[in-house]
Amino acid sequence: MSSTLVARLPELRRNICVRCAALPVAHFRQNQVRWVAQKVVEKRKTGEEEWARRATAIEQGEVQNIWDVFEERGYVKDVAGRTPQVKELLRTKRIGAYVGVDPTAASLHVGHLLPFMPLFWMYLNGYTAVSLVGGATGRIGDPTDRLKTREVMANSEVSMNITKIHYQLKKIWANVEALGRKYGHEADWAAKRHLVNNNMWWQSLPLYDVMKRLGRFMRIGPMLGRDTVKNKMEKGDGMSLAEFTYPLMQGWDFWHLYSKLGVQMQIGGSDQFGNIVTGIEAVKTIRASEENPNMRMPEGWRDDPIGFTVPLLTDSAGTKFGKSAGNAVWLDPFMTSAFDLYGYFTRRSDAEVEKLLKLFTFLPTTSIEKLMNDHAKNPPARVAQHTLAFEVLSLVHGADVAIREQQQHQFMYSKGSGTQSAGASPEAAAAGQQGTVAPYKAVEGHPTTLNNAPKMDMQLPENLIYNQGIARILFAAGLAPSISEGHRIARAQGAYVAAAPGKDMRGLVPGNLDWTPVKLWYPQDVPKFLIDGRVLIIRKGKHNVRIIEVVSDKEWQDSGKAYPGEPFKGKTRVLMQQLKELAAAEGRKISRRELEQMVREKLAAEEEEVTVANNPDIKFPKKSERQQAFEEGKTRE
Repeated sequence: MSSTLVARLPELRRNICVRCAALPVAHFRQNQVRWVAQKVVEKRKTGEEEWARRATAIEQGEVQNIWDVFEERGYVKDVAGRTPQVKELLRTKRIGAYVGVDPTAASLHVGHLLPFMPLFWMYLNGYTAVSLVGGATGRIGDPTDRLKTREVMANSEVSMNITKIHYQLKKIWANVEALGRKYGHEADWAAKRHLVNNNMWWQSLPLYDVMKRLGRFMRIGPMLGRDTVKNKMEKGDGMSLAEFTYPLMQGWDFWHLYSKLGVQMQIGGSDQFGNIVTGIEAVKTIRASEENPNMRMPEGWRDDPIGFTVPLLTDSAGTKFGKSAGNAVWLDPFMTSAFDLYGYFTRRSDAEVEKLLKLFTFLPTTSIEKLMNDHAKNPPARVAQHTLAFEVLSLVHGADVAIREQQQHQFMYSKGSGTQSAGASPEAAAAGQQGTVAPYKAVEGHPTTLNNAPKMDMQLPENLIYNQGIARILFAAGLAPSISEGHRIARAQGAYVAAAPGKDMRGLVPGNLDWTPVKLWYPQDVPKFLIDGRVLIIRKGKHNVRIIEVVSDKEWQDSGKAYPGEPFKGKTRVLMQQLKELAAAEGRKISRRELEQMVREKLAAEEEEVTVANNPDIKFPKKSERQQAFEEGKTRE
């Protein structure tokens, strides 16, 4: 090719932004260096020095090793690794640990708290803590100790469960921080906590990579010898390939966290020891299969993965802990009310309460010993049980809720109260009774927080979702006080819809939880964000989330419900129609003025009374009475 022809060819241009294009060419090196600020380097150095001093203090007996805390409080059942090495590793190295939970239900239950408790203790003592939600593994289901295959969950159900569990864990972690400050655990700059979803890497992970780096080294024989596999194949309905590879998926999760976040320890429930061992083998296998020697991670006991399981808890009757009358005790206040959760722990027997105080609270063991001595002096007062219930509610729902429910129980069950109620049902909790927040509505006068957030799941008719704009949906869902405010929120992109990020208006990737700002879309654009054509997830602020199930117009009509802004369903209009029908049935004719007067009187009579918390005998004046007093005061002036 002649030099003249080469000179005429157009110059190749990089696909870069205008800002980067203005930089000198020298900036575009193939291997760019990411600079770290000097302050960060100094912080890391200080953190390492503090950890070394702490290790020395542990060796000299001045500070307790976190492993000794685990054993003292009863967290350790089976250990995957040599206990002396595990203890030494925790003394000398700031490792990371993780606990995983699959979103197979709409809420965590009390049994899930136990493996998380040692993770919380590690975080408060300066280690990295990771909570993993199994957006990918949950769609397969852990076959451990099951004879019947789990039913396949719809994408919409998976998305709903992931959303609820994600915000439950966020709430609990915020309460862990508060309890840590309460019990004197100083904040450690180097201690990190993460909340991750394994679907974030599984959705883009080539199957070839998994088979090449892990699958070809795992032998079928040992896997077939596992009790879970044998029992399901011999006594159950057989095992699918997906269930058979579940431990490998969990093992890859361990590897991902090990290589990206420095996680060396997995903590699991009493039935997870086999999966933990398989995960440890998977991490070692993938680590050894790295072909590039410069990318290979170090080996040896200081860098090997480890794990342990927590014990299986049963109550004095032999029932699996966390079950009540055959049903799980949920951490969602709209599935098990905070009142009932408090009551569940106050009903624990004297024989088990000390063990539960060690397992489910951050109380020092010396405080627990003193508490049990006080309890022994007056067992009917159940001081230990009430302390246990208060501490668990402080962890799950926050200190304010714990104080409220403690007062509620004292009021209801104190001598002379005459109250025989045994607590609210889940239905009562959903209706906002027994101290729970009212569904769909945040506490008035206060910002929405993780601990007072309203109920997430609700139903709305398809006519609203398919034919109305996002502003009306925000108003109907209780995320905006009016339609005009809904317009303002959407215009300012102050609300979010669960969907794939970007401008393509694509729905949520199954197993993920991503958010994209809402806009003033056309009504026909809103259904593009429906999951399985039946669920819409929207959020305003950090914690105010609605999981909207779209139902047919007939089903909505038959339910007798009404949403804010629904045509012909205003309270005054409905009441006026009822009074008209009643008068017609009695053969009376009433004028428009009489009808309006009757409506005003009816609304005033139905006005909700406001009472002092835990003392219904003290009542505040109604709004109409306050208004009347105000008008009379103006007249006197």
